Amino acid sequence: MNKNWIYVIIASVMEVAWVSGLKHSSNLVEWILTIISIALSFWLLIIASSKLPVGTVYAIFTGLGTAGTITAEMVLYGEPFQLIKVLLIALLLTGVIGLKMITKDNQHAEGGKTK
Repeated sequence: MNKNWIYVIIASVMEVAWVSGLKHSSNLVEWILTIISIALSFWLLIIASSKLPVGTVYAIFTGLGTAGTITAEMVLYGEPFQLIKVLLIALLLTGVIGLKMITKDNQHAEGGKTK
């Protein structure tokens, strides 16, 4: 796997952290961690987008972030479990995986080697 795709995944995890932080932060330390998560998330997204197709990167970033946020809300914060939400997350993740599978990074498209 290309390291830039790993950056997208880490950025998505950071998105889950900062979105949850925006809702649940209640003290200065939590707000600082939320701000760090925002900065790290977008920094990694910018790095990945410079080497990979930006539309696909953004779709995967938001898809994983959305699925992660909904899952975190149910697991960590007591959001009621709804089967329809889980099925829709599965559908969303299927699309994200499909996009990743059919997308080549710029280095492959130009005939170069990936790092």
